[in-house]
Amino acid sequence: MMPIEDACVSFRFSTDSLPEAARAKAVRELYERTRLEPLEPLPNYPVRADITKRSLPGLGLMCGALEGLRQAARPKESNSEDDLFLGVNLNGDSIAQQGDEEVELRGGDAVLATRGSTGFVITRPRPVRFMGFRVPRIAIAPLVGRLDDAPIRIVPHGTETLNLLVTYAGAIADGQPVHTPELQRLVVIHIHDLIAATVGATRDGLAIAEGRGIRAARLRAIMADIATNLSDCSLRVAAVARRQGVTPRYVHKLFEREGLSFSAFVLGRRLSRAHRMLSDPRLADRSISSLAFDVGFGDLSYFNRAFRQRYDTTPSEIRRSAELSASLRAGRDTRC
Repeated sequence: MMPIEDACVSFRFSTDSLPEAARAKAVRELYERTRLEPLEPLPNYPVRADITKRSLPGLGLMCGALEGLRQAARPKESNSEDDLFLGVNLNGDSIAQQGDEEVELRGGDAVLATRGSTGFVITRPRPVRFMGFRVPRIAIAPLVGRLDDAPIRIVPHGTETLNLLVTYAGAIADGQPVHTPELQRLVVIHIHDLIAATVGATRDGLAIAEGRGIRAARLRAIMADIATNLSDCSLRVAAVARRQGVTPRYVHKLFEREGLSFSAFVLGRRLSRAHRMLSDPRLADRSISSLAFDVGFGDLSYFNRAFRQRYDTTPSEIRRSAELSASLRAGRDTRC
């Protein structure tokens, strides 16, 4: 499969549609068409690559799955290649090697590397789902101090800022492309902050990162927590704060900085999800009260009032409109 161009996406590439015999050649040729570090198939292992790379000014972000492959970063040849690499094993095991140094990455671990004078190699014999970051060293240096070409090192799984980085970057990778220069710059600054905090920021650098990238990532993680637990009628800020390892007051402050409140955000997400479900013809056999309960409303009267205030219509009218649209589409399909 050839790389597919998209805004803010360098490429998407997958061997999944290729026969086994053609996969090794496809991944070898990938380097010739992209700036991806070369991939070399491992003998006697099945080969699979399914990757997406997003490129923003000052950031390369690659996510996906690799199997039966060895990826080699060439040695540093000029100051223009003075980048830092942070690779995260979301699950699966791999081996990273630089010179005589070799480390094993388990699920959740990350490895920090520079090209140095020898380059480095990451070997993934078995399936690994991963996330990789490439950033200019100069962007991170003000927050972490001196960064020599030290050997590769592990950032262990469970590191709080690493978890925040993965959550924040995952939302960027899975979401819509970031088009505006202002938003691109903000995203890149946040990720720089999170990488610096993950690999070891100075005291001043950590304070800066806490006020920018870490705060944004915590808010993103809290919003994801809310979305996951939206059906809990008793969802409270205290429970979310406890799961995220922060105080309820800190959660409130994060929302206040965005001009929101915790309760208003939860209500808005519940109403939005209810609207999508009511508009889905596949759920037409479900009662409105059961859908309201599914998104966390314990009081049907309150749900109806809040829904009408938000959408200037009733849940029943939204459902009727969806059923009519589905009926019209079915009629057009029958005539065709």
